[in-house]
Amino acid sequence: MSERSAAPGGLALVESLVNTVDLEDGADSLDTAEGRERFGISEKDLAQARELRESLRAVLLAHAGHPPHRAVTPLGELLARAPLYVAVDERDGSATLAPAADGPLLSRVAAAVAEALVAGTWSRLKACEAATCHWAYYDRSPAGRGRWCSMRVCGAREKMRRYRAKGA
Repeated sequence: MSERSAAPGGLALVESLVNTVDLEDGADSLDTAEGRERFGISEKDLAQARELRESLRAVLLAHAGHPPHRAVTPLGELLARAPLYVAVDERDGSATLAPAADGPLLSRVAAAVAEALVAGTWSRLKACEAATCHWAYYDRSPAGRGRWCSMRVCGAREKMRRYRAKGA
């Protein structure tokens, strides 16, 4: 949907997970083995991955100043279950939160959120204002007030709706 470049760092994982479903046509890439493989999840993990995706979408909508699209499990509740550990680089002493074991999706998302919080980029990941879209995008605008995943598509549609609503 979007012509924007991917979110920086670990936020690219969050952005791509949220964008696995096209709300307009209902196509969900997690329905395919290839789509699940991309995130390292099995078919038995599908319901949990979708729950995580929609909880993330609700937070990204909040980042953009919009109410959740539907009732979801609060993201904090989900991330509290994520096994993480503090990884320390012996060369320079830097530390990061890292997913435990082979990094289940929940742990990789939790580590990405923690990284983004430290970097100050978490609130720049948003969901498109358009009700038929809610696509995740990274807001690179100077003021951080982006509203749509694509000005050419969702932004243009909304502006046209407003223009028509004025009776012009």
